[in-house]
Amino acid sequence: MDDPEGKSDGGLGEDWAAMLEAEAGSDDVDRVLNQDEIDSLLGFDASASSSVELSGVRALINSALVSYERLPMLEIAFDRLVRLATTTLRNFTSDNVEVSLDSITSVRFGDYLNSIPLPAILSVIKAEEWDNFGLLTVDSSLIYSMIDVLLGGRRGSSVIRVEGRPYTTIEMALARRMIEHILDDMHKAFEPLGHVNFRLDRMETNPRFATISRPGNAAILVELRIDMDDRGGKVEILLPYATIEPIREQLLQMYMGEKFGRDPIWEGHLATEIHAADTEVSAVLHELELPLSKVLNLKSGDTIMFDTTPSDPVTLRCGDVDLTKAVMGHIGKNVSVRVTRPLNPPKVTMAAFEAMEEDGEKLR
Repeated sequence: MDDPEGKSDGGLGEDWAAMLEAEAGSDDVDRVLNQDEIDSLLGFDASASSSVELSGVRALINSALVSYERLPMLEIAFDRLVRLATTTLRNFTSDNVEVSLDSITSVRFGDYLNSIPLPAILSVIKAEEWDNFGLLTVDSSLIYSMIDVLLGGRRGSSVIRVEGRPYTTIEMALARRMIEHILDDMHKAFEPLGHVNFRLDRMETNPRFATISRPGNAAILVELRIDMDDRGGKVEILLPYATIEPIREQLLQMYMGEKFGRDPIWEGHLATEIHAADTEVSAVLHELELPLSKVLNLKSGDTIMFDTTPSDPVTLRCGDVDLTKAVMGHIGKNVSVRVTRPLNPPKVTMAAFEAMEEDGEKLR
């Protein structure tokens, strides 16, 4: 008799062999991924906008970074810089200059240094009041375009790019003047958030000499596009998160009008309601201090003598605040007072409220 187990073992072996042969003959085993599949796996999509949620390896890389969207006022400040720089560069070049804000992103400092296309001018800027540094990078196309415009180049001619040589003294001097104008506009753009002066510390052409932070530290990268008819280039401003830390609370505020955080509609409504509110005003004829024993022994018919006459001024008081002086009289059967001098100036000013806020922040 034949062994049924042997037949079953042999059948299994034949089945495994057939499966292996089928897999070996399949075309999918050695198939190579195309570029679209690789980009999808890594999470890179050139057609996706910055608002699209990242995926893949790119999401892991950017997971530790703080999104600039948590700092709403930062975008408003750089929008103001765009308007200021447009006017300033038009006056500087006497040409039709258009400045636009390309993007505001979060990057790692080391990755940014490695991605700078050379040649370029890297300006180390110092925020004096914040006691920290930032970078302002001007690419070569903008430098040559600006030099061409300032030195009288013809309109419509293509900009000549000279590679393989360092920038000359004239080129560096003209680039320095343009950078100083941009830094002055940055000072004006950040003025509503906090007083800060941006000073040009030094200019470098080698990224290794422009290291102002650790490679792994997060930073804000702002890309500005400057166009002059058919020529122009990019200016990139990089501010480490440690640099903008002193105004972090201001950057967290929501934008509520042109006055940076103030709502004129609400202020007008509040002023109207306060003006129409009812308040109680007392006329104090005289104040007298008596011993507690005498007050406790007062009886009906006792007389308390006030050291005042009917013509002496009385004090108009609202709560605990003395408003002004008045003279007592009567109109018909009603007792009245006539104000004799302007109201007293308030003792509590806006400076006192600001000082109270500063003291509260210190206690925190």
